Amino acid sequence: MIQTLDHKDQQVAQSIRSVFQASYAIEAKLLNATDFPPLKRALEEYLESRNTFYGYYLAEDLAGVVEVKVEESNTHIQSLVVHPRFFRQGIGSALVQFVLENYNTKTFTVETGLANEPAKDLYYGFNFRKVKEYDTEFGIRKIAFLMRRG
Repeated sequence: MIQTLDHKDQQVAQSIRSVFQASYAIEAKLLNATDFPPLKRALEEYLESRNTFYGYYLAEDLAGVVEVKVEESNTHIQSLVVHPRFFRQGIGSALVQFVLENYNTKTFTVETGLANEPAKDLYYGFNFRKVKEYDTEFGIRKIAFLMRRG
């Protein structure tokens, strides 16, 4: 179900970008954002990323993607998206669980738009705690989360 995605491959990167575009279009509406930087992410940015991408497949469909950035003692969930056709099916939870089980850092961080209630509920459900709220230069209110292990 969940596998590493070779985002350096043009076709794979296009599939990743397609899921990101569909999901972020919904998030932009949730946040009332008219200028939403994730929707402007070019294909080249996926191809050149140093992050790791994992995909959740349902049959042949790439239903969700998590992008992970590993830092010295922290794992940052850079992005987590689920294609709108597959919302509310546990895919986001499965991807978060996968990251928590496969990375051995003491802390995990993630951010989302403050008005994105489904994402906030997801992270709170995994014992992430709010560490701050802030405004971006694009007028989007964000919330940053942290989860510490034992």
